[in-house]
Amino acid sequence: MEPAQRIFQLRETLDQHNYNYYVLDQPTISDYEFDQLLKELQALENQYPEFFDSNSPTQRVGGMVTKNFETIVHESRMYSLDNSYSREDLIDWENRIQKLLGAIPVHYTCELKYDGASISITYENGTLVRAVTRGDGFQGDEVTANIKTIKSVPLKLKGNFPPKFDIRGEIILPLDGFEKMNQELLEKGETPYSNPRNTASGSLKLQDSSEVARRPLDCLLYNIVGNNLPFQTQFDGLQAARQWGFKVPNQSKLAQNLQEVFEFIDYWDVHRHELPYETDGVVIKVNDLHQQEELGFTAKAPRWAIAYKFKAEQVTTTLNSITYQVGRTGAITPVANLEPVQLAGTIVKRASLHNADQIEKLDVRLGDHVFVEKGGEIIPKIIGVAQRGPALHPVAYITHCPECQTELIRKEGEAQHYCPNYYGCPPQIIGRIEHYISRKAMDIEGLGGETVALLYTHGLVQDYADLYELTVDQVIQLDRMAQKSSENLVNGIEKSKEIPFERVLFALGIRYVGETVAKKLARHYKSIEALQNASVLDLMLVDEIGERIAHSVIEFFDNANNQRILQRLKEYGVQFEVVEQFNPNATQKLVGKTFVVSGVFEKFNRDELKQSIEDNGGKVGSSISAKTDFVIAGANMGPAKLEKAKQLGVPIISEDEYLTLLHEN
Repeated sequence: MEPAQRIFQLRETLDQHNYNYYVLDQPTISDYEFDQLLKELQALENQYPEFFDSNSPTQRVGGMVTKNFETIVHESRMYSLDNSYSREDLIDWENRIQKLLGAIPVHYTCELKYDGASISITYENGTLVRAVTRGDGFQGDEVTANIKTIKSVPLKLKGNFPPKFDIRGEIILPLDGFEKMNQELLEKGETPYSNPRNTASGSLKLQDSSEVARRPLDCLLYNIVGNNLPFQTQFDGLQAARQWGFKVPNQSKLAQNLQEVFEFIDYWDVHRHELPYETDGVVIKVNDLHQQEELGFTAKAPRWAIAYKFKAEQVTTTLNSITYQVGRTGAITPVANLEPVQLAGTIVKRASLHNADQIEKLDVRLGDHVFVEKGGEIIPKIIGVAQRGPALHPVAYITHCPECQTELIRKEGEAQHYCPNYYGCPPQIIGRIEHYISRKAMDIEGLGGETVALLYTHGLVQDYADLYELTVDQVIQLDRMAQKSSENLVNGIEKSKEIPFERVLFALGIRYVGETVAKKLARHYKSIEALQNASVLDLMLVDEIGERIAHSVIEFFDNANNQRILQRLKEYGVQFEVVEQFNPNATQKLVGKTFVVSGVFEKFNRDELKQSIEDNGGKVGSSISAKTDFVIAGANMGPAKLEKAKQLGVPIISEDEYLTLLHEN
């Protein structure tokens, strides 16, 4: 047999055995036999390097070292899920769905919610080309070399698959593998890992892929994203993924109604502890993909999916003391310091007490034995007193800032106390700079929270505008900062001048102006000057901007210190206006017109159609109202939208009629 032919044959054979062992859990040869075939392939590849293939089974052992993980923008955003904690929550969710879809049957796919690190893997022509972490949902880190070391991730697909698609899932660390890793650490006298989820997540960012290969990571897939997919439902998509070679857990179930969803939840709430990996709930998805498309998304999550979280694990421990943290807005958060206790796979030493009202409501006192659980199984919180301790008197909430000793204020109608020393309280100053440099804001590479604190304590920065005056010679004086890391930090600050206006606006840290509000304000006003000149009434006329946000924006821009900082940022070259992307086909033909898009189209996909409307000056609405000018209807348009359009007398047009309208105008 020719060497090339034998190499290709061995690769196919080893890929199949990998699939049998790691996906099907049905090995057909011994480990020894597998290793012998792998050694033969390795020898042939060494002898004939012209047949190198980055997706060969021999490459799964890793060896690539990644110094910096490149940031990649997701072609399709990775949304988070809304959470539910009761049957009533799920009934409310179904009611919202039926209101949007109308009185048509809705079936659901139920899947276990795997507790791991989210990943998006891109395949082109059946070959793995890229793997990217979730990041902030819009962009993540490329970790392709590390993902290729995971044996259950297929490097090449089988069967009939689309030419290009993304598949999403979770990288997990099975419980037996986690325990084995910790046992090895303990035997070396080293500190064990805290929990499987964090260990799996941390593994993806290891620089040496051969180290990742030594970890028993697994990959469970649950969602396919792409154009012209060869299936019509979520459940069929899972079946297709299995046929292409992906590891898709068999626990998923097709439910005909909500009662069957409840049965699935009840079963796994009891039996989840029998699984080889951690799961913290159930994900329920509308099964029909056309219905999913009709339902769409909110700013943060799909309307067609929801996570039901199992009841949080609860333990008791002793409340030793209460300390107080100061946030970047000056908000004071009381923190309970606890006798360390094991909770949901981690050692818990601290828990949030939220505010003075919560302390009073719970009547917790020092020395009490308290119930602690993880809210949504993420943030530990005290939920009650199990046994009264020795303290005779209730906790007296502090009256002055624990950091700068300024007397605290509490605004009417608000639960939290605040330190009003906005420009002189160290945690507020450091917190604002940390927010400014954060990934969703200016995303300054090489600069983290610890370094910000060092810069502040060494007198190098007092606000985020000071960052742009830092030099390598100044930074290199800090602890743990070498020449290269200092250069990276200064270069990262310089590069932040390219960050678009909407993220700069979010980075400024205006109270109540989160990511979504910042985008709306940036797109509406186009520049910082226009926003600064807006009145409260002007702001409240912007979609979804209420009185509270409007007053907060006015207060921010009226402040002399903020004006000084903004002027400096302008001089340094930070983006303070929207840079319009040039589209040679863009027109103003649809200005003043609002369109709602519904259904499946032939000439456009929905995103392309929406982009066309906006490129020509129109506005895309999410729901039909009296302000809607046209509904563009495709196949499988939701009956609820159809009925509402008819009731309101809104013209319903096809995509061809839309194109005619565009050309006529």
